[in-house]
Amino acid sequence: MKKIFYKLKRSKRAKRMRLAVYCDGSVVVTGPFGIEQSLIEKFITEKKQWVWDKIKFFKNIDSKVIRTFSHNDYLENKDKALDFVQKRVRFYNKIYGFSFNKIFIKNQKTRWGSCSCKQNLNLNYKILFLPEKLQDYIIVHEMCHLKEFNHSKKFWELVQKALPDYLDIKKELRRHGI
Repeated sequence: MKKIFYKLKRSKRAKRMRLAVYCDGSVVVTGPFGIEQSLIEKFITEKKQWVWDKIKFFKNIDSKVIRTFSHNDYLENKDKALDFVQKRVRFYNKIYGFSFNKIFIKNQKTRWGSCSCKQNLNLNYKILFLPEKLQDYIIVHEMCHLKEFNHSKKFWELVQKALPDYLDIKKELRRHGI
């Protein structure tokens, strides 16, 4: 098998290694500072078939099918996304009754959403371009972090309260990618 060329990004926030293949065929490994090069190489070797499959996938699809997002897309859609998210949070909060501080719409590259320790819900504006059940899953997922700031059994029980089929939706979201 051919050698995989990659860009290495080190991050203070990274707790583990992450591997991404982009539509232009570039490969990026993100990892914490201090991780040994040998572990990085081992990680890539373990994932090499997945990497080659992704590169092949991107080479074989029509580039017009892939939606690219620009900063202008973000500026044009962030207010619409905020309005949408606020409505869905109100809807699901009838089930949960959580208190939270603010909702922010962001232009994140690798996350659909997050919940801060300040009780803020942060959601990616690209949520607008997903099917409804995936949108709802992301919103419910982040809302449940208001009560359980982890991915424990209690957390998933909270998610299941509003979305009994959350496991299937979660798998579909992984296929969608960001």
